[in-house]
Amino acid sequence: MKKIFIFLGVLFFMCGCGKLGSKDIVKELNNKINNSKSYHLTATLDIYRNEEKYTYDVDSSYKSDNLFKVDLINKNNEHEQIILKNDEGVYVLTPSLNKSFKFQSDWPYNNSQIYLLQPIMKDITNDKDNKVESTDSGYTITSNVSYSTEKDYAKQKVYVDKENNITKVEILDSSDSVKMSLNIINIEYNCKFEKDYFDAKKYQITTPNEENKELDNQEENSNQTEEKQTTSKIEDIVYPMYVPVDTYLTGQDVVETNSGERVILTFSGESAFTVVQETLDDNESTNYVYGDPYLILDTVGSVTDSYVSWISDGVEYSIISDVLSLDELLTVAQSISVNAVAK
Repeated sequence: MKKIFIFLGVLFFMCGCGKLGSKDIVKELNNKINNSKSYHLTATLDIYRNEEKYTYDVDSSYKSDNLFKVDLINKNNEHEQIILKNDEGVYVLTPSLNKSFKFQSDWPYNNSQIYLLQPIMKDITNDKDNKVESTDSGYTITSNVSYSTEKDYAKQKVYVDKENNITKVEILDSSDSVKMSLNIINIEYNCKFEKDYFDAKKYQITTPNEENKELDNQEENSNQTEEKQTTSKIEDIVYPMYVPVDTYLTGQDVVETNSGERVILTFSGESAFTVVQETLDDNESTNYVYGDPYLILDTVGSVTDSYVSWISDGVEYSIISDVLSLDELLTVAQSISVNAVAK
């Protein structure tokens, strides 16, 4: 009998230590991330949507006082975009197009973010039932996530090595299928950045000087107008592959604008919505928008409850609806294929 009590006591002690150890592991990781004055990480990000896979090179940086910068390069087309937060606001910058969108947004804290350490840690600590498991190389932490734009994203699995560094993050759906996977190559804490590192102007191409503007006007007046109009036309109208039931294409209009063309596709019925495709205005370098940055297809766009917008291949796409839910809006957006139907 005495041996049984001793055995039960040892077992109870071990179980207690296991639970305490799990809490200590989370606490230690939380302290490492949130007590750091800065960090810089490089990684690769794979996103799985339907049967498509999108791969990005990721370069994420943080500096205390809520300065964030995420540089995303799409490996399929080398398209680069930057999500930036500084004291002036939240930006999505596209250096190659000299375009920037300034958001009225609480990014990155208003949603889960796979490529920033603080939101990852916030999801872990917010889930009181997070699960810590030991592995040969360290441990994993599984917790709930909060992606308002992706209802099927159910949880995250965070891989941590024995030095308490996050090495990998997976976002899983309700069936435990991997929807996003971030493989971290390197993390450096308490690093230093250049003074203008988080300045949006640093990543924007400078506008032409007056001499270049005058030259452009001369060329425009010397029979170059026809060529300019040709490059400002939408050669192919792109239609969504997904349309809700009892909803049909009822209108297709092409309107001339100062920057070229705007195509308006009207879908009427029970789930009415409008798709707008428009050539970019070279004279507008910054647009002010509401919503949050969001990865749509091959680019970073803007999302609200009734509006989705993004730029791809020199064309700005927008989907607007007062009827569709956000999930349905994103489904329509993600179904718009590069396999265009000619006009």
